Amino acid sequence: MRYNEWRVSYGLLQNINGAIAGGGVSKSLSNVRKSSTKMLSVIREKQRPLPNAWYRYIGCRKFSMLLLIAFALLVFALGSFVVNKDSTSPNVLQRIGTLGTVPYVNGGHHEASQILGEKDKKKDENRFQIPAFKGASVLPFRHPCVNFTFPPPPPPTRRRLGPRPCPVCYLPVDQAIASMPSSSSASPVLHNLTYVLNENPIKSEPHGGSDFGGYPSLKQRNDSFDIKESMAVHCGFIKGSKPGHGTGFDFDESDLAELQQFHDIIVASAIFGNYDVIQQPQNISEEAKKNIPFYMFVDEETEAFMKNRSILSSSKRVGLWRIVVIHNVPYSDARRNGKVPKLLLHRIFPNVRYSIWIDGKLQLVVDPYQVLERFLWRQNANFAISRHYRRFDVFVEAEANKAAGKYDNSSIDEQVDFYKIEGLTPYSEAKLPITSDVPEGCVLIKEHIPITNLFTCLWFNEVDCFTSRDQLSFAIVRDKIMTKVDWSINMFLDCERRNFVIQSYHRDLLEQMPPPVPAVVRRPPALPNTRGKTPGKRIPRRGRDRRSGSSRHRKAAASNRDRNFF
Repeated sequence: MRYNEWRVSYGLLQNINGAIAGGGVSKSLSNVRKSSTKMLSVIREKQRPLPNAWYRYIGCRKFSMLLLIAFALLVFALGSFVVNKDSTSPNVLQRIGTLGTVPYVNGGHHEASQILGEKDKKKDENRFQIPAFKGASVLPFRHPCVNFTFPPPPPPTRRRLGPRPCPVCYLPVDQAIASMPSSSSASPVLHNLTYVLNENPIKSEPHGGSDFGGYPSLKQRNDSFDIKESMAVHCGFIKGSKPGHGTGFDFDESDLAELQQFHDIIVASAIFGNYDVIQQPQNISEEAKKNIPFYMFVDEETEAFMKNRSILSSSKRVGLWRIVVIHNVPYSDARRNGKVPKLLLHRIFPNVRYSIWIDGKLQLVVDPYQVLERFLWRQNANFAISRHYRRFDVFVEAEANKAAGKYDNSSIDEQVDFYKIEGLTPYSEAKLPITSDVPEGCVLIKEHIPITNLFTCLWFNEVDCFTSRDQLSFAIVRDKIMTKVDWSINMFLDCERRNFVIQSYHRDLLEQMPPPVPAVVRRPPALPNTRGKTPGKRIPRRGRDRRSGSSRHRKAAASNRDRNFF
């Protein structure tokens, strides 16, 4: 019932009650009928949506046509306004010609405090240009990933989560290949880099070093940071005529010829001391499989294990990996041996333009062309490494290494004290735009030009002379070079690194893990044997038999539980 009708009914009841109380029921009822009829007619008149005159106008054909035209013009104007607003919105990725949509890999969230600023975005908008495809004539346009932003952080929970991957905007593989620079980047100041050779290196100073590294003196070390146009520095492989031939860390002749070949891009990794399990790359394009070789360096111990397990055949291939066996390893520490290919790939591969190094425990899950486009070519960088997800300061990292027993504590203290004397200070905002002094060094993305080759040479010399914890020596080498030349390193978020590589456990941890518990298949109980018995009747047991039967059942159940437990 409508509100007005309810109000009229309520007034009628009041009039009727008053008439009964006054004694003139019939007379008052007639008055009530008249008044109620008038009130209802007034209410219905008010509730009519349009007056009668409007009905006559609407019935007119000309007026209806004018109304429809006005409505259509209004809808058209509103639609144009919405389209204009959407096309100029900064949050919408531009879709140009043949580029289509831009895929990206979803993952968890990153550290909330580390997000690119607006200044960097504006710089990127002016800088990012994708070359046109061959045979296509398109105008220059902004990079499709310029306006890519991270999602908001997840709500806080009581459960403490470790580092997780975050989304990264990759170009499709064909567009990433098209964006590869046609020529090498310019190397600031340094144009000609050669390496020291010495058949009989002699240790002349008390600090560490090795025959493989050549024992550079403190003066030679300091001179190597004085960047000039032509330089000769210590960079491993001191003995012999060429790397891998009589130098320690030696290759077979067939492998030596293979490593001298020219390649635009290589992917490399290593397993020493049978320390890790080989991880096969995933999501690799056919173009990458055809043009990018994957090299896995192993020592003789790892090779023997692989042969015993029938993992390694005469073809020297395990999936995508081409296995390269190392003889005469220079160090007794397997981790330190792994630093040789990690930091000195430019010496092992003298004719390579770009390299991606991943530690042996990592699995590559994004195409190499996409990784290089995202972290080098798009940033106009020639060296990229992720920063540590939690620690930014070398002194904090040193204490964490000591607490975890990563290396001898006195050796760590000696290294850090030496760097203090050289001017290394705790990380602070004064170092901006440098965002961290501590890398997560399990992935290196590098263009092989003189300045980056010098950086990894001098970084290796620190690892050779001090501890093998390369996170401790990264910042001092970087900062010394940056004070001499206009050069920097792209230190991206660690959650972005976790987007394109998946980390596995070392072999010793995998072997200590209990095997997975097999699923228990519960079968339905067997039907009772009713042969020879009258159906529908149950013969009751005597008390003694019932007790003995139940005890037998308990013993059988207990033995079954024990067997399942073991």
